Order: sequence, then structure tokens, then C-alpha cells
Amino acid sequence: MAGMTGPEPPDALKVHPHDDVLVALRDLQPGEPLRWHEEAIIARSRIPRGHKIAARPIEAGAAIRKYGSPIGLATCHIPAGEHVHTHNLVTALTAVTRCSYTPAAAPPAAANTRTFLGYRRSDGRVGTRNELWVLCSVGCVAHTARRIAEIGLERLSCRVDGVHALTHPFGCSQLGDDLTRTRRILAALAAHPNAGGVLIVGLGCENNQLAALLDAAGIDPHRVRAFNAQAVHDEVAEGVKALEELAEALAQDVREPCSLSELVLGLKCGGSDAFSGLTANPLLGRVSSELARAGGTLILTEIPELFGAEHLLLARAADESVFEQATRLVSDFKRYFIAAGQPVSENPSPGNLAGGITTLEEKSLGAVQKAGDAPLTQVLRYGERVRRKGLALLEAPGNDAVSGTALAAAGATVLLFTTGRGTPLGLPAPTVKISTTSALAQAKPRWIDFDAGRLLEGAKMDELAHELLALVIETASGRASCAERNGEREIAIWKTGVTL
Repeated sequence: MAGMTGPEPPDALKVHPHDDVLVALRDLQPGEPLRWHEEAIIARSRIPRGHKIAARPIEAGAAIRKYGSPIGLATCHIPAGEHVHTHNLVTALTAVTRCSYTPAAAPPAAANTRTFLGYRRSDGRVGTRNELWVLCSVGCVAHTARRIAEIGLERLSCRVDGVHALTHPFGCSQLGDDLTRTRRILAALAAHPNAGGVLIVGLGCENNQLAALLDAAGIDPHRVRAFNAQAVHDEVAEGVKALEELAEALAQDVREPCSLSELVLGLKCGGSDAFSGLTANPLLGRVSSELARAGGTLILTEIPELFGAEHLLLARAADESVFEQATRLVSDFKRYFIAAGQPVSENPSPGNLAGGITTLEEKSLGAVQKAGDAPLTQVLRYGERVRRKGLALLEAPGNDAVSGTALAAAGATVLLFTTGRGTPLGLPAPTVKISTTSALAQAKPRWIDFDAGRLLEGAKMDELAHELLALVIETASGRASCAERNGEREIAIWKTGVTL
């Protein structure tokens, strides 16, 4: 990043040499000169930390660049030193994705002898936890599932890594694709390698029938129990008994050294700020690149938060078929917005705007950096599971709980979650929170596992990437994340259809 070196800490930085804007590293007042190791610029108005400053005069209608790419259009003449935000910058996103396929050279593979301690399952996949999960086929028995898990935890906590109820309000009064998606997500969670044993509690009369759900899961029959509450005398006692039986099977499982090529990471960001694309996301990108070169698997989702930056991913498609599938996925998601009467640029959130992110293009260009330079090898529709190594692009919205659940269902055994504003949310797989600033890490030490904000204070990218990878390996080997220690564990299912 230009503007980051020199004897005095800069007041602002330029992310890419071709950018038209700088990013303020502290609150600036009108008339203040900016130190950033190039020509002098005077702040023309109050500019909050993390917001953009015009590095040169920008004409009305001109594209404004950040990260080396356009983030929108100027709505008026913007003099150098002026605050650039919603009052003078608008999105240029359209509903059409225009890219053409060009074969890309894959980055060279790298021998990596590092290992993590994981649980090898009968299907060959490797889990990072050996937990008992209680799922419900329908929301009517969600509380029952939670009660079973609570009692199970009291009795079995010393024998397993955890007992968790993953509940939701759906499974009945759903039709067509909506019901199929609910079943597909639950089936994928039931088959997750972090769940050494799974209990599925049904009601009996719901649309999401147990037989179809179990068939879709394709799970080892020795590791699953299921019943309908309407068919047993005491559903809680029946469930606790099932967990005790499953715990006997889990007692045989032990951690063993596993190659990094068997690690599956879910890449997530939420509560983004203007530093997400400068610190936490590019840092995560370094780790993603290293894991991909070691033969590991990465999953990227939040498709609306790729709008305006999809060309960077499409340029890394492993072949023309993957390119076409990815293009279709992004286009389909734009049509989903349009069918609901919403513009494709309906983002960033109020928190993003307050933090200095102005347009969806700007947010997307920062968000896509989480994937590093990993080759795009597969495209997954919502509820599908990873099939090969490399980077997978997964269909899901940007909502934290929905996209995080989809990442776990696709097979992610550790989730890496960058955040600029913070959230306590925990997801089905161990969720490691990476702060974009040191201020957030210091303010919320119970939420944040890793401080990427040190990059703004002179820490070296390579050193922090090595440190973050070490934390990922420790987490995969059993170290509890902050969210796990706080008991945060949620799922959310993407609902798009009609409710009867």
C-alpha cells in the first residue's frame, strides 16, 4: 500500500498507486495539512477516520478509483482534499455482469509439512471438533431439541468436545424450492465432519419429513439417531438416551496429525468498516493463498458483496466451465434482487456507511481480498457441499448468520470472520474473529481472536500472516475460539419462498 512508509506516521494512505482517493487514518479537521509522503494536501472539511479524501481534483461524472478499480462516479466536481462519500459519490453498478473468459495460470503449489490435529471420518473427511449436534426437522420441536442438548451437555461434557442444538423456525408450511433448500441445509449440517454424532428430532406431521431428510444427508448410520416426537412417550428422555448412545461411539475417536490439504476454511466478513479491505481481508487473503498452495480448500460466499468485484474472481477460474457457472451465479443473484424490486446496489449497511464505505463496489473490492490468489475451482449452489480442492464460490446472501451457516453446510470446518465493527455471533463451525483495527480488539477482547489492526501501526504483513495461520492450526487442533468460549452457536436458513 502506497503511503505506508516513512519516519512519521502518515495521516492518510493510498491503497493502490492508481487510486483517486486516500483513506484517513485519523479524524481530520478543515484546514489541516495531511502527511502522506507525497504532495501536500489540505483537508477542506471534517473527514472522519476511515473515510475517503480526494487525492486530486475529480471531475463530475468521472469514475473514482480505490483498490485500483472504480468504486462509483463523482456527482459533482470534487477538489483535492475534499471528503468523498455519499454526498458526492454514487454507485455505477448495473444488472449485467460483463466478463469474458481468459485462461489463467494457477499459482504454483507449495510443499507445506505443517499439520493440524483432526478427527478423520469414515468418508475420508477430517473434522476439527468431535461434537454431538441436535438438529430439528421443523421449528415446532426447536425448544425440545435445545432441552435435549442442555441435558446432554450436563451429562456428557467430559466425553465429547461439545453438545449443541442447531435450531431454526422452518420445515413446515414451506413449498417447492424453499422446502428443498431447508432440507438440503439441514442434511448437509447432519453430515458435517465436526459432528461425530447427530440426533435429528422431528415432529411427525411436517413437510420436512425425517425419512427424506435422512436420505438427503447420506450419513453413517452408526453416527445418527432420529425420531418423531409424536411417536414417543417422552421426547426429551428419548433424545437424551440417543445422545448417550452416540457418545459411546464418539469415545473411540481420537485426534491425529492431518495435512493442511485436508483443512476446509470458510471465509466471512461482517460489520465491515473502511479498514476491512486494508488490514483484515488482505491478511486473510495471505492465509488463503498459502492454504490453497498447500492443497487445502477455501469457501467464499456473500454473493451480493462481490457485485462490482466479480471480475477479479472470474479471472482466476480454473476452466471455462467454472467461469460460466460463476458468471451465471452472480447474474442470477442480481436477478433475484431485481425480481424483488430492489436495486443491485442495495448495500452497504448503515454501519458500513458510518465506517466510511460508500458504495457496494467499494465494499466488494475490499471483501474479495479474503480469497487471496487461490484459483477458483468450483461453484456451489446453496446447500451444496465442496467437491474438490481450491477455492469454491458458494451461493448465499451477505447476512452473517445465513452465509455463515451455508459455509458450514458446504463443509467448512473452521470459519475465519473479519470484522470492523464487531459481533459476538458464533456459527456451527469454530468461528475465529479477526478485527480490522486494534481499537476494536481492545474494546471487545471477548469477541476478537486476532488483531489485524496492527498492520496500521507498522506490523509486517508476512509476520502477521504467519501468526494468523498458526492460530488457524491451533483452532483446528482444538483451541476454542472466543465465540465457542462464550457459548455462541447459531444457524439461520435462507428463506425465499411462500409460507402457507
